[in-house]
Amino acid sequence: MADRIRVARIGAAHGLRGEVRIWSFTQDPTAIARYSPLETEDGARRLEIVALRRGKECLIARIRGVEDRDAAARLTNLDLFVPRERLPAIEEPDTFYQADLIGLQAVTTSGDAIGRVTAVHNFGGGDIIEIEPVSGGASFMLPFAAATVPTVDLAAKRIVVVPPVEQS
Repeated sequence: MADRIRVARIGAAHGLRGEVRIWSFTQDPTAIARYSPLETEDGARRLEIVALRRGKECLIARIRGVEDRDAAARLTNLDLFVPRERLPAIEEPDTFYQADLIGLQAVTTSGDAIGRVTAVHNFGGGDIIEIEPVSGGASFMLPFAAATVPTVDLAAKRIVVVPPVEQS
């Protein structure tokens, strides 16, 4: 399991007074303010959210020490992480931190290895897992839904995948 969980990404600067757009990856998007201070991936920098509000398509945040547009612009595309112990325990079955899925082996229902989960995406229609095939070549994506991923076994570090039937 991952020790640090990515909870947000800073987008572009917003306005002239140092605010930034933030995309939250938490179930409750505004929860990132409660997890503050947030850290960079390497843990070298900590950012404290001092104000957070909903914008049109994202959250708008004021970060301590970021006072102008130039300082805000330097944070663009910065991923923000939280140590796992500061996040709530998952109590619902079939609920996972996305970070825990990355790296899992993907096998068929008969147990044949087909690849490894390299990413979890969400383009607005639900979570999608990206799998790097064992045989090499281009990765492929599948919906992260019970029909295509009926089993997630974190202890065994694998998921069972039911690939869609190819049409001829």
